[in-house]
Amino acid sequence: MSKIGTYSAGFGFIAIILLSFLLLGGLHDSRPPDNISPDIQSTTTGPQVEDTPDIGVLLNANEKFVYNVKYSFFTLGKIYVEILGDSLYRGRKTYHLKTSIESNPSIPFMGREINQYNSLMFVADSTPRTAVFWTDNVDEKIYNETRYVFDRDSGRVYTFEKESARDTLELEEPASSGHMLFYFARIFAGSPQPYRIPIYIDHEKGYLRAENSKKMDTREYEAFAKPIKTYLTTGHADVNGPFGFRGDFKAWFAADPLRIPVEAHVKVWLGNVKVRLIKYERGR
Repeated sequence: MSKIGTYSAGFGFIAIILLSFLLLGGLHDSRPPDNISPDIQSTTTGPQVEDTPDIGVLLNANEKFVYNVKYSFFTLGKIYVEILGDSLYRGRKTYHLKTSIESNPSIPFMGREINQYNSLMFVADSTPRTAVFWTDNVDEKIYNETRYVFDRDSGRVYTFEKESARDTLELEEPASSGHMLFYFARIFAGSPQPYRIPIYIDHEKGYLRAENSKKMDTREYEAFAKPIKTYLTTGHADVNGPFGFRGDFKAWFAADPLRIPVEAHVKVWLGNVKVRLIKYERGR
């Protein structure tokens, strides 16, 4: 069993590593890199600089993303991300973020894995917050496999596994199970402002710290007809991920008004895993 539920030893652990904005995950070195200050406090408001995306605009952009996940020459699978719409949850307007991760069934011993991750998010102080997070193991028909309820009234995070209560943790803002990093990171990309957010995973709390750069680099992606300008974010996940993974990551965002997440690199025990955007759609 992995640290978020029951998945195969093949694609399952890669899925969890890449879940947190497709970027949170485990790496060889558990020490924060020199440029990531361990003294950064948890970031509870949006960036205090101009020319950064508004979270409300991002959540209502009607975007769909498809990413390719590769290790060396092997395509491990694909990741699909979209906002399904908005709804009321406990009287608060929330947005349903859904990520589907599907393995490449042609890889020997891997088989077909379909795992889905869901968050209901709302906006407070110009940043996304998680109201509830849950996972579905679709190929094995195990739904609501894990669930994290972020109760602001009690100041607690209640965790469940297969609908059985597991733990109660103190809530620290902007509390998340990592999933909403896909949007949180975008509002800081391209700014000089670092951030830290608490991550609730494996029924425990850890932290993710990141530094952003205003320097632009030109990179090519299948999703776009021409090379695009990008911003780089580097960070460290002080979180006990599956198989004990934790450490550093790199992520690139388009240098456009939406800061589209285009690429991520994580280093696992078997080498470098790369995630690259291959399809992007925006509704009208």
